[in-house]
Amino acid sequence: MRGGWSRPARPGSNGWPAASVSGTPYYLAMTLRDYLYEVGSTYDRANGINSPAAKLLRRASPVFEPHVPAGYLIKGSPGAGAAAFVPWVSFFDPDETTTATRGMYVVYLFAEDMKTVSLSLNQGVTELTEAFGTRRAQELLANEALAIRGAFDRDKVTGLAESIDLGGRPGLPRAYEAGNILARTYEINSIPEEEVLRTDLRRMIALYQDALALREELRSTTRDVITTIKPNPVPKTDTLLHFAPKSDTDYVQQITNRVIKKSRKHETLVRRYGAFLTDSGFSVGTNVHPRDIVARRDGVEWLIEAKVVRQGNATHAVREAIGQLATYAFLLYEPDKQPHRMALFTESIGDVYMRLLSHNSIASVWPSEGGWVGSPEAVNAGLAEKEA
Repeated sequence: MRGGWSRPARPGSNGWPAASVSGTPYYLAMTLRDYLYEVGSTYDRANGINSPAAKLLRRASPVFEPHVPAGYLIKGSPGAGAAAFVPWVSFFDPDETTTATRGMYVVYLFAEDMKTVSLSLNQGVTELTEAFGTRRAQELLANEALAIRGAFDRDKVTGLAESIDLGGRPGLPRAYEAGNILARTYEINSIPEEEVLRTDLRRMIALYQDALALREELRSTTRDVITTIKPNPVPKTDTLLHFAPKSDTDYVQQITNRVIKKSRKHETLVRRYGAFLTDSGFSVGTNVHPRDIVARRDGVEWLIEAKVVRQGNATHAVREAIGQLATYAFLLYEPDKQPHRMALFTESIGDVYMRLLSHNSIASVWPSEGGWVGSPEAVNAGLAEKEA
């Protein structure tokens, strides 16, 4: 019994088996609590980067994917070459960064002594180190973390720590400590209940999006506070701006010839949902320009538009989905061959917007911890696993 929690017995003498009795990989059945405990209680740097715990770290994505908005990249690392003193599992908004070396991200950091794991809103240090050297880079990271933390409304960050202790080893461990903006630390031997872990992760992901906006506000309103490199924005130039087509043909020619810049989060959402549809027996096209997804099954075609919900505000995403679906259906399909329409989102849009879309004959789907959920018509068509 550890901290009031008796962990389920593990089959086999050397940890979890390679596969369960049903043939499903063992890690797919893990809860967040199981996963964090397993890594924290079995990882040993002396065992190298091919130990069972190291392999489990590299398999983090399917364990955590159901618990974060679609479009995020998830990566676990026991180190590259030599095993890390502080192994980690990171969550990247791909429009911000796809690596722990730069930008802002959410990460579980296991302390060097493996007694604690910290869920941290953190910052990459490599780009600053290359520009300013190790000591100055850590000072700049700490100052930036302080500024972003101070810009939050206090009620949003209640109960979160301003610092983390990973052991203080020079190099990356100390950089992680300097880059921490907000954190929640757990004792490995008394990890909280599963729902607490899920709630904390959802909260930190939401704070991540707020922090990105606060950072850019600070960059534009203060001097020498934000020193990390500004991410390259997705170009907003639209060749349809000021374009008033005289005929359907004009529009179709213009829209099929233009290059549409999609965010990486959008591309990840489309790829992930396309894989689900394929597994569900649909014929799926994700490169039918300019449409995001075209799916067919049993003689029925679905026109699917994917939208990123930013900072929990679904209004803009829903409005865009309605407009684009209506436009594409009207101008890219014959009147007697109209497709069914569906809007795909990175996270929940709420009951009111789901009903608004249904009122406009548009099904809606988004990911949840239990899989893909959506409106009743989406479930009935096999486009979602259960109703929202």
